[in-house]
Amino acid sequence: MSGFLVFEELITTGKIMFVNQPNQQQLPINTYPKWKYVLIVIVLALAFLYAAPNIFGKDPAVQISGLRDAVITQQQFEDIEAAWQENNVEPTSVKPSTVGEEGVQQIIARFKKDADQLKARELANDVLNPTLENQNYVTALNLAPATPEWLANLGGEPMKLGLDLRGGIHFLMQVDMEQALKRQQDQLRRDFIDTLTEQEPSIRGRVEPIENGMLLSFRNQDDAERAYEALFKDHTGRIDLQLSEKGGRPIIRGTLNQQMLQEIQNNAINQNRIILSTRVNSLGVAEPLIQRQGADRIVVQLPGVQDSALAKQILGATASLEFRLVNHEADVVSAQNGRVPPGSKLFDSEYGPIVVFDEVEVSGEHLTNATASYDPQTNEPIVSVRLDGEGGSKMTRTTTANVNNQLAMILKESRPIFDIKDGKRVLVGSELEERLISAPNINGPFGSRFQITGRFTEAETRDLATKLRSGALIAPTFIVEERTIGATLGEENIKKGVTSVIIGFALVLAFMLVYYKLFGLVANVALTLNLVMIVCVMSLMGATLTLPGIAGIVLTVGMAVDANVLIFERIREELRAGVRPAQAIDKGYGHALSTIADANITTAIAAIILFAIGTGPVKGFAITLFIGILTSMFTAIFVSRGIVNLMYGGRTVKKLSI
Repeated sequence: MSGFLVFEELITTGKIMFVNQPNQQQLPINTYPKWKYVLIVIVLALAFLYAAPNIFGKDPAVQISGLRDAVITQQQFEDIEAAWQENNVEPTSVKPSTVGEEGVQQIIARFKKDADQLKARELANDVLNPTLENQNYVTALNLAPATPEWLANLGGEPMKLGLDLRGGIHFLMQVDMEQALKRQQDQLRRDFIDTLTEQEPSIRGRVEPIENGMLLSFRNQDDAERAYEALFKDHTGRIDLQLSEKGGRPIIRGTLNQQMLQEIQNNAINQNRIILSTRVNSLGVAEPLIQRQGADRIVVQLPGVQDSALAKQILGATASLEFRLVNHEADVVSAQNGRVPPGSKLFDSEYGPIVVFDEVEVSGEHLTNATASYDPQTNEPIVSVRLDGEGGSKMTRTTTANVNNQLAMILKESRPIFDIKDGKRVLVGSELEERLISAPNINGPFGSRFQITGRFTEAETRDLATKLRSGALIAPTFIVEERTIGATLGEENIKKGVTSVIIGFALVLAFMLVYYKLFGLVANVALTLNLVMIVCVMSLMGATLTLPGIAGIVLTVGMAVDANVLIFERIREELRAGVRPAQAIDKGYGHALSTIADANITTAIAAIILFAIGTGPVKGFAITLFIGILTSMFTAIFVSRGIVNLMYGGRTVKKLSI
């Protein structure tokens, strides 16, 4: 028999074996390399470190901050401290932030009792906002983390509590997309006119609005073609242009394309969300939630806020101010009879009928501050206004060129129109109301600082200042749903949520310990570490814990147990099949891994989908569920395996306690 055939026979009969080289050593069964143990220890140490801030809780605090450019001076702070001492209100600590040359932007003072917190807020507000004209500071109730300074310096912070756990106000606000589109149409009209005026000044035509665009009509075909070329050059990409005829006259139909319509919708939502965030800052809310919901809605959650009326006043303000010139050449009587000059509008006011130009000289978007005060000469209520640099420059040019003319101040407010559909209140549109509030004479040039005078009451000036200071929204946004959750209900939810976790966790621990004995104890240790890691990850992410989030944690505990049960039952099957204990452990963990991974991956996909398409409570559940899946995979497979390896690895095992 040849040598090749002999070699082939040895292979087929299994009499030949290939052995490792002497320098290739294998670890004993059920043993981790040292680096894995080190990695597990490091991960668990970090988990305990960054979960620790949640143990210390939060202290009642008062957050004092200046609106816009206002700062808290040293003298003001000393006056506040003196008022606290006089009324036996002692803070446990006072921490300023953003210290500057003139003062600080914000101060957080901590207190032991809620009663001291409430009293301190009232006293601080009396010092900083003593009169009607001095409303430049916010004194808000807050909860400040009691985390030790050394841990806070390492980035340790407790989890944020959602509205259902802390109490507060929930608003669902709807953006009027029709007004957003109308605003864009007005801008499109001005853009078309500017383009034709600059490039083809000899063209004469007419511009009128149509659905999602503008219709331009011309006297002859040559004007229409030249206009088409000019408009195509400047506006291609966002406008679909079509040159045709209507009634024997050449026309250009310019409509916003689908991409532009979607961009208008997204901009209206996103910019309104930013403006609402600015308004919320004036309330002094520590951890607000302002996010988009669906195509045209915004969710605003204000934890810790209980004054619903003030919140609605700030968030629901839809006013914007426009400064226009009065048309003195117009015949007021003819205008009252319906013959209003083109480019003008008739207003009825306390001063009588006034014709005002449509062209806006300065818009409310340049307004940076508005405060209610009193005229030092007449002692009448007025509103002091401040514009930004660009607005101040425009106002200076306008007033310089129009001395002895009148400057009309038009307040524009949108009022919602609701309808009842399927038992629910649904926004169906809005009505724009323009009101002339003042038309003073321009005695001389002025710029970024001036006063609005009129026949105002004290309450009217305060209301007008609040509306103007809140900022003009890109499109009217109205409150369609409101819920208020009391602080006591939030505390009750926390107690119930924690109790549910404790009861569920305790029952699972007891079952695992009784049914799986020593291996059950290993699983219990892994479950405990799993909870610690969930809290750690949520704290590091800055995630908000909600009541549905607690439900997600409870579900995660059950899923983590399920992974251990699969492993332990597989070990039992191997033992019943006569496999040695050491090999049973190895096969139990190895063979159950794919099943555990499949189950957790599918659940993780479901959690991602819930987070992507869900709203507030659903997102809270999805976040804790997804985090819990990741941490349970780590603790159930790696941590519990590491503990078992330490107990049984590298030695002969005759019997397992399982």
